[in-house]
Amino acid sequence: MPVIDTFQFANPFLVPSTVSFKIEWEATGQPEQHGSGNMVPATDPAAFLGMFAPARSTGHFSGAELGFSFVSKGRASTDRGYAQIGIERNGVFLS
Repeated sequence: MPVIDTFQFANPFLVPSTVSFKIEWEATGQPEQHGSGNMVPATDPAAFLGMFAPARSTGHFSGAELGFSFVSKGRASTDRGYAQIGIERNGVFLS
């Protein structure tokens, strides 16, 4: 989805700029249950319930403004890193 932004250069000229991110996620394994829900204090980092699966994400990025532009070379990915995909409930949604 494209994002349109502007910045002010040498008052009163507004210079338009655009940036676009296309991100895709794909699970590479089975989801697993994580978190302890309300069995721990609300301030505990484990005070959530969720299903998470290992994943692979890829993306294409581009942007442009006055005198500057960029485009990702091919598709950036998490092949040499780590990604997760999942759902979680915390706070008032635990009960």
